[in-house]
Amino acid sequence: MKLDYLVIGHVTRDVTPTGNLVGGTVSYSGRVAQALGRRTAVLTSCQPDYEGLHDLTDLTVEVVPSANTTTFENIYGPDGRTQLIDTVADIIGPEHIPTGWTETAVVHLAPVANEVDPAIIQHFQHSLIGLTPQGWLRRWTDDHRVYARDWPEAEQYLPLADVVIVSEEDLLDEAMLPRYRQLSRLLIMTENVRGCTVFAGDESRQIPAPQVTQVEPTGAGDIFAAAFLTRYAQNGRNPWQAAEFANFVAAQSVTQVGLDAKTELIQKVTQENYSIT
Repeated sequence: MKLDYLVIGHVTRDVTPTGNLVGGTVSYSGRVAQALGRRTAVLTSCQPDYEGLHDLTDLTVEVVPSANTTTFENIYGPDGRTQLIDTVADIIGPEHIPTGWTETAVVHLAPVANEVDPAIIQHFQHSLIGLTPQGWLRRWTDDHRVYARDWPEAEQYLPLADVVIVSEEDLLDEAMLPRYRQLSRLLIMTENVRGCTVFAGDESRQIPAPQVTQVEPTGAGDIFAAAFLTRYAQNGRNPWQAAEFANFVAAQSVTQVGLDAKTELIQKVTQENYSIT
């Protein structure tokens, strides 16, 4: 079976006050790509019996067995959010790509904990490559506190991608955006409720998002990425139309609580409002 969409990164266990949830870009992007009609696969690493894999049942999932599952915990206090990473699963490298998957139409490299060997990009010569590099920008201290740092391999790998998607929250300093813009063929910066800015060559456009009542924003950036890459591959690589579509999909997602409810609504409203083939 030829795949339409492959997303690579760690599925995570997210510890919350109300219990553990499945997380990771692969979960949100993978489920949304599937909801948009793409034959979707996930390449991940975790404990083989991790209960969160049940949320990916409808996808084709290849698990690199690990003694640990990457586990995040967010602690909110008077000084804001402290993010902890309790355990980390194994690194995912080129040797883990299943036979036949290198011909996937769209490949989304989606690290959350510096777990994807970026050299894997060189093994998809005929694919549209999308990067969401937030996980390459994360490190952590001995006491498990996550902090942001520069990605030293950006100069080597960003030019190899067709699309790079970052959040304004990923920006480490004022120099990072122009640097990433210069390195990237097509750079998208998501801007929360304001939508996104698309940097294509010498042109940039701010694409506003629809106004909705936000209930739960979890995964909105990952959902945006899957919607953008899916539409971009389908519509003759028109970045402006893909951004409008991704804004629409991400806006729908924040009106719902939970991965199932988000993907069900996305599938319904995109079928009603867009031609998804």
